[in-house]
Amino acid sequence: MTDETKAADLAAARRAIVARPSAFNQALGIRLADWSEGKCTVELDVTGDHLNRSGVVHGGVLMTLLDVACGYAGTWTEAADGARLCVTLDLTTSFVAPALAGRLTTVATVSGGGRKIFFARAEVRDEAGALLAMGQGSFRYR
Repeated sequence: MTDETKAADLAAARRAIVARPSAFNQALGIRLADWSEGKCTVELDVTGDHLNRSGVVHGGVLMTLLDVACGYAGTWTEAADGARLCVTLDLTTSFVAPALAGRLTTVATVSGGGRKIFFARAEVRDEAGALLAMGQGSFRYR
């Protein structure tokens, strides 16, 4: 297999994964913006459906962004089928400021791990770059 063929296969695998997000991620409007070895960026454009009764983005939405980004960060693979998966073992979240509107961007990085378990951390920021929430967790490969 040539380097060009390998790169084309890898690009096709990425497109397939991006094209088939989970139904839950789709329902929330989460988009995979960037994905590479040990790192992931997801985005969400806030709508009225994301707000709690106080008029700010529900904490569960922020936790989901952290969870999704961390999971993707740890499951990057160059395998053509892109079939690496994980389950969340624990996720600790700190809410720093209310999210009100606009685009939320979550960046996650892998901080360690081994053959069966990895650790990742992430931050959710608004369009101005203000920190809204941060989290870290442990994840088991499936």
